[in-house]
Amino acid sequence: QVQLVESGGGLVQAGGSLRLSCAASGSIFSINAMGWYRQAPGKQRELVAEFTHIGSTNYADSVKGRFTISRDNANAKNTVNLQMNNLKPEDTAVYYCNYRHRIAVNEYNYWGQGTQVTVSS
Repeated sequence: QVQLVESGGGLVQAGGSLRLSCAASGSIFSINAMGWYRQAPGKQRELVAEFTHIGSTNYADSVKGRFTISRDNANAKNTVNLQMNNLKPEDTAVYYCNYRHRIAVNEYNYWGQGTQVTVSS
């Protein structure tokens, strides 16, 4: 089992910044994927940014240039941070930390409890 603890989030005005952090504990694999998804009311959950299993990054087009995903350090494969700058009202959503690892052909997927981000106009 893997547990994810998220921190950060809150209410900010448009143009402001917030930082989200997530730490994974339990049966962590050194080769894993970790990242952030978000879900706005009435919409499907979508990828925001992630580190892939090979350490590359993916970003949603809507956040490129504004959001940056990082780890506490290069070896901290159990942490992931999301620096969100120039926030827009359309960024308002519940943000979920995600952790995945593979065993043979199976992928195991874990989610945090979610943290609310609200951007006022």
